[in-house]
Amino acid sequence: MPHEPEVRAWLSRSRVPDDQIDDVVQEAYCRLAALERIDMIDRPGAYFFSIARNLLLAQIRRQRIVSIESVAEIEAMAPFDDAPSAERALDGKLELARVRAVLATLPERCRRIFEMRKIDGVPQKEIAARLGVNEGIVENESRKGLLLILAALKRSDSDAERGFERNARGRIG
Repeated sequence: MPHEPEVRAWLSRSRVPDDQIDDVVQEAYCRLAALERIDMIDRPGAYFFSIARNLLLAQIRRQRIVSIESVAEIEAMAPFDDAPSAERALDGKLELARVRAVLATLPERCRRIFEMRKIDGVPQKEIAARLGVNEGIVENESRKGLLLILAALKRSDSDAERGFERNARGRIG
């Protein structure tokens, strides 16, 4: 509800009639209420705005005659950006650092092949030619690298959980 005035103002600036604004806002609330979970919503204002915008676009598409101006105005007037929140950006950087640390521990050939294939996007055939190996080796080393990285990340997650549980028990006891 704290974002409703902003959405109403945007709809009004987009020349949506007042009676339709009420309908769009009400339908947006109905869509929110129908969600099974809301914990995945990082930015409620942007999410609410997106629902209203999508409802308005659907309404315009249903109309027989669509004003080009209306569609252009809706597309141009997006007050909320879809950039990740600061927390998500930080989480992404931390996860990337973890992957890079694990990547550095892989056997040399496996690491090189994995980096070329998965990070640089070099085709399997080209990697095989560069390294003088057959494509089967490139495929196997790519898979091996991925499995080793996933296993190492899973181990570090389990270690962190055990450490958290030990700390929690120490504080309680």
